Amino acid sequence: MNSAINKRKFRAGLFFTHSVFTLLALSCIIPMLLVVILSVSGTESIIERGYSLFPKIWSLDAFRYIFKSPELILNSYGTTLFVTVVGTGVGLILTAMIAYSLSRKDYKLAGILGFLVFFSMLFNAGMIPSYIVFTKYYLLKDTYWILILPGLVNSWNIILLRTFFFDLPQEVLESASIDGCSEMRIFWQIVLPISKPALATIGLMLTLGYWNEWTRSMIYIDSEHKYMLQYLLYKILRNAEEMMKDSQAGLSLGMSEFPSDSAKMAMAVIAAGPMMFVFPFFQKYFVRGITSGAVKG
Repeated sequence: MNSAINKRKFRAGLFFTHSVFTLLALSCIIPMLLVVILSVSGTESIIERGYSLFPKIWSLDAFRYIFKSPELILNSYGTTLFVTVVGTGVGLILTAMIAYSLSRKDYKLAGILGFLVFFSMLFNAGMIPSYIVFTKYYLLKDTYWILILPGLVNSWNIILLRTFFFDLPQEVLESASIDGCSEMRIFWQIVLPISKPALATIGLMLTLGYWNEWTRSMIYIDSEHKYMLQYLLYKILRNAEEMMKDSQAGLSLGMSEFPSDSAKMAMAVIAAGPMMFVFPFFQKYFVRGITSGAVKG
């Protein structure tokens, strides 16, 4: 009798848990699906029905307007991919090196370096001093390097990875050292291979940071062919809205039919599309890296 009651309670609890997580999953999926559907919805349908998962009219006008100059979009995609790949790769190596140094108890300067890392997480120089340093002294104005260098190393990533390195089995590192391995060989051939979850987590954070970056393009970049994708899409939408406000300019350029609402959603799809496909492959590493790196430290 008791076992039957326990089974019912277990099934009820399991059903409740599955229901809650199903609702949470739908609350994440439906907004993304709505954005995709609205990007291919006609303007008349949005005006008549509002934001709907079942539009009356399907249209690709938003994408046609955005891709009127496809070479500009493709070029910004190339710039964004280049900056993201180079920045993520170099940033991951530098972050791992700094974090590993801080995790070594026999490193004499670990305390001072750790303080500097933590201090830089709380305080920064500010926009104007940074602009003066990057443009006047480093001469990085209107170069690809200004899109890469400022985001290479992040204090939070260092602390997260350092905490993960603290939990590595020291016996393995000591055995490798006794067998004659140098510090660099231990780092490259032992530490990094067994730290894939944490490295994947940091890599994903760096990738998302570079891919979504647009303020550096706005502040430091003058050449249009060097714009990051996010900033280019922002400029396209802003220019279109300004032309729509000017009735004469809008009519002369055919902007009266500009699909403003669907264009915003189309830009979101173009900008977020690649990351939506990348994230699921790194999700298991991301969760493991976050949980293991945030246990202590």
